[in-house]
Parts: sequence; C-alpha cells; structure tokens
Amino acid sequence: MIITKTPFRISFFGGGTDYPEWFLTNAGAVLSTTIDKYCYITCRRLPPFFSHRHRVVYSAVETVASAEEIKHPAVRAALLWKKIEDGLEIHHDGDLPARSGLGSSSSFTVGLLNALYALEGKAVSKRQLAEDSIYLEQSVIGEAVGSQDQVAASFGGLNLIEFQRDTAFVVNPVIIDAEKREALSEHVMLFFTGISRIAATVAEKKIRSIKSRTVELQRMYEMVWEAQALLQGPDESLGKFGALLNESWKLKRSLSDGVSSEFIDSAVEVALGAGALGVKILGAGGGGFLMVFADPSRHAAIKSALGRLVFVPINLDNEGTRVVLYEPSGL
Repeated sequence: MIITKTPFRISFFGGGTDYPEWFLTNAGAVLSTTIDKYCYITCRRLPPFFSHRHRVVYSAVETVASAEEIKHPAVRAALLWKKIEDGLEIHHDGDLPARSGLGSSSSFTVGLLNALYALEGKAVSKRQLAEDSIYLEQSVIGEAVGSQDQVAASFGGLNLIEFQRDTAFVVNPVIIDAEKREALSEHVMLFFTGISRIAATVAEKKIRSIKSRTVELQRMYEMVWEAQALLQGPDESLGKFGALLNESWKLKRSLSDGVSSEFIDSAVEVALGAGALGVKILGAGGGGFLMVFADPSRHAAIKSALGRLVFVPINLDNEGTRVVLYEPSGL
C-alpha cells in the first residue's frame, strides 16, 4: 500500500500567464506558495478475489472491469497512459473542497502519479512529476488548464516559477528570513465562498481572450517580480504587497466575465471595508476560496464582516508531494 500527501497552493501573482497559449509566445511567471492543506491518495494492488478489476473512491465510488470504464478523468488517463496492468484500489481524501481555486485537481494528479510510480518501486524527481502531470492534464485529458498548479504541488514552498517559451519551467525559491515568512503567513486569510466550479470552464473563456488582453497579462507578469522584491524588502513592504494584490485582482477580473460575480464583488468590498490590505479570488475564479491579505490586528473585524463565509486558518507548506506510507509488498 502507498499513501501520498500533496499540498494545495495559493497563487499570489501571475495567474493567467501560466497558460501555454500565453507563455509560449510571451513567457510567464507566477508567485505562489503551497499551504498546510493536503490531498491524500491511497493506492494498493487489488487482491484477486473480486469481480471488478479497479475500485476508485472519491466523491463517488467506481468499481469497474477495466481502466477504460473509469469515469474519473485523471485516474482513467493515468492508468491508461502508464499502461497499468494490475488491478488497483485508489482512494482520495482532501482537507478542503475540490473545485475551489487551490489547485486541487493538479494536486490529485501529482499525488496519484507519485503513488503509481512508488507502487512500481520508482522514486522520481519533483520535476518529472510536474512535467508528467502537465502532460497528462493538458495533452492526454485535454483540459484547459495552466501549468502552475502541477509545479507548485510537486515542488512545494514559496516560489517564483518562470514559464519559458520552449515549455521549460524554472523554480526559483523566494528566500526570506523566518520572521518575514511568519509575517507573510499571518497576513493570509482564506474564506470559502461556498461556490464550487470547474476551473477549466472559466479558463476556456480566459484563453479565448488572451490575444485581446496582452496589456493586462503583461502587467500581471511584471507584478510577479515587483511582489518578489516586496517580500524580500523591509517588513512594512507587506502593506504594498497587499495593495499590489488589489491591482492584480482588478486586472484578473477584467480577463473574463466568469472570473467574478456580484456576490464575489460584494465580499471583496466588505473585506476591504473591514481593513484588508488586498483581496482576490483564488484560481480561475467564479467561486471557490477568497484570499484576504490583512494585518493580524484586523483579522477579527474581517471575520466578523465576512461572517457568512467559512474561515479556514492556514500556514505555509514547504515540502511538496511526498510518500508518507510505503508498503509495496502489502495489499
């Protein structure tokens, strides 16, 4: 039996420039961090006592005679792509809801591939896991997704990730001292809007508008480097970091009419009115988690003002996907 633990992520700046439709022509970059909320994948070879060949458990339970019959797109694609011949039982558990802007789909894919490789007795690099997950989601499944989530989930930590025109990516850890890292973590608040959405649906609208949003996306790319400089500057620069988040949100909101809504706009204004320095919807938009960036002294007031939303406390993660149980000979 194999169990993998893969973090979810929050993206501060650059989201949208990680789509191949953008970075293959213009280059892209994202500033993001993984958090202490995880996707767990349990995988074992299925004993030969059952009428079914594979059992997959997530929000649904599938028992099928072949991989081709599996409905879960990532599981079906992974088993077929890797030509898995053994019958498998795969369980998924997550700390937070799926389809909520935290890169959960890619965390699932990365964690699943990590488990499948471990079941084969292979310890592969974080880079290979990221590259394989990007290929699986974009080329095999054909989803309209970017490339940042797979890299973040594989590598973990606070990083500036560059996406180059030759499809290569470079992971640059953002070096800050422990005190600044703690201050950054303490400024971040997550609130669940209660709205789940399929990211690819929102992303498709963004992708269609990329050619007409060159100015906005180029500015969002530049903000990544500005934000990195602020994080590595004096403590008071966190206020400027929050203001930059607001500017980024306005640009992101303009990319597609599916990014925001009257409900989301209202929540953003309420948080800002209660003292937040910056607010944005995470992921593709349309729902999911609202990230509020605020001095800890304003947290109580913000939680009270956003009382209808579910507050989720988080800390930063620094490890990326890992195998937490390795019993390759056990069923």
